[in-house]
Amino acid sequence: MKVMILAFVAIVVIAVSANFGLRTYAGFSTQERTTVGKSVRLD
Repeated sequence: MKVMILAFVAIVVIAVSANFGLRTYAGFSTQERTTVGKSVRLD
């Protein structure tokens, strides 16, 4: 039982740290993913 709880805690820690790292250091924020209107025209 202790191992399972430790595994769940490890999963949460990894998920939170990955989310923080991707938003802060890798540049995957919403502002950086938006595109300019001219570059996606489909006329």
